[in-house]
Amino acid sequence: MHNAAFRSLDMDWVYVPFPVRPEKLGRAVRGLEALNVRGVNVTIPHKEAVIEYVDELHETASLIGAVNTLEFDDGTVRGYNTDADGCLRALEEVTSVRNSSVLILGAGGAARACAFRLALAGASGILILNRTPERAHSLAGDIWEKLGFDVSSGGYDLIPEAAVDADIIIDTTPVGMHPHTDDEALVTAELMHEGMVVYDLVYNPVRTVLLREAEKASAVPVSGLKMLVYQGAESFRIWTGRKAPVDVMEEAVLEGLWRKD
Repeated sequence: MHNAAFRSLDMDWVYVPFPVRPEKLGRAVRGLEALNVRGVNVTIPHKEAVIEYVDELHETASLIGAVNTLEFDDGTVRGYNTDADGCLRALEEVTSVRNSSVLILGAGGAARACAFRLALAGASGILILNRTPERAHSLAGDIWEKLGFDVSSGGYDLIPEAAVDADIIIDTTPVGMHPHTDDEALVTAELMHEGMVVYDLVYNPVRTVLLREAEKASAVPVSGLKMLVYQGAESFRIWTGRKAPVDVMEEAVLEGLWRKD
């Protein structure tokens, strides 16, 4: 995705993976900065632990408590969370988050990024449901403590009554992810309604079991591919100062998924 963007803009840059063991995270960050690397993405399991090695933390990353993008700039290490903006941008392509009722399934890192960002964007209400209700309660409490935004929470047993009243459903769980493409969706078409926005953060396959259910109900399906591309586009902007060629990046991701299949 990033290398395709660099090529399209004729930039002499390259994006490569660096496997890093948890116990060597600090040394890796210092080494990358010393080598004049411009920036990196940070993924599981380092998104929270890397904060210890950041000099300046962007407001959104501070609220969420996780970093997925580092920028190295003249001796300063800055930490950002572009997952949150990627989530919002994908939704706002098809609807307005402000004054919308949002149901979030799952309570992990992606749910955390989306919930905080949508609270800041003016959602009228957010309900977080998780297989283990305690995790949902913990995330809801953290949002209240940091933003003063009252989030409801509970277990999956509440899905039937919660889904029918939602304007937006966001599934942050791995249900339906390749190779388990025939998993039963957490929300079925009978619980959806026309015009509801159904957003599945899984992007492989692009058309998940949840999104197929959304199509049956004449709801609006949104693929997780959008969040992947938009969080990457924001990282690209941070590192390069240039507007990312989103269409090129999305095409590269789709080609990569087709090759993988």
